[in-house]
Amino acid sequence: MFFVYILECADKTLYIGSTTDLEKRLYAHNNLKTGAHYTKIRRPVSLVYSETLQTFADMRAREAEIKRLSRAEKLLLISSES
Repeated sequence: MFFVYILECADKTLYIGSTTDLEKRLYAHNNLKTGAHYTKIRRPVSLVYSETLQTFADMRAREAEIKRLSRAEKLLLISSES
């Protein structure tokens, strides 16, 4: 199983990522030196959106698609999950 996710950082910026273990990756973003540099300097982060995908290729394509969205479109995507 593969995941694409959006995090909201302490400064209200958004971070888009992908992983095979969402819980472990969220822990890394908030607690470890191995978390992404972008989130390390903007902690704490919170998970605001995630999607489950079936293949690695689908995950990477969806991550790229979300990254191309405007901030407003990303917020709309996040709010559609609520």
